[in-house]
Amino acid sequence: MATEKDVAFFAEKSKQLLDEIAKDLVGQKDVVEQTVIAMIAGGNVLLEGVPGVGKTRLVRSLGQAFSLPFSRIQFTPDLMPADVTGTNIMEKDEDGKTRIRFQKGPVFSNIILADEINRATPKTQSALLEAMQEHTVTTGGSTYHLEEPFFV
Repeated sequence: MATEKDVAFFAEKSKQLLDEIAKDLVGQKDVVEQTVIAMIAGGNVLLEGVPGVGKTRLVRSLGQAFSLPFSRIQFTPDLMPADVTGTNIMEKDEDGKTRIRFQKGPVFSNIILADEINRATPKTQSALLEAMQEHTVTTGGSTYHLEEPFFV
């Protein structure tokens, strides 16, 4: 059970976080607060708006404020699921033997900006949606767990 001291500590840290983001992003206070709340609660956020209102800057600032890796995925009609999740690649080791290694895709960051997801094919969208819902990536018959926190 949380004590009054715990709540005060959390409130102070939250204020420091919002102040840090405000150094990089002017305005949009409600959007910033709601995005931080969603991230802390383990959810995801849909940001809509015309170009130039600071959506990318907000997500990049969150990554910096939390000291977490950030990836931006630009969804296009020709983007394949493996471009999001990663793929198995064959390589030779120093003994000349061929081995298969999984090359992680951009979804293996803690904070993801999925830009214009509606432009992608359903299979590519499904790859991201599995990651968002299950916090896992399944490819080539193997399942990989994503590091927490995971926020799209």
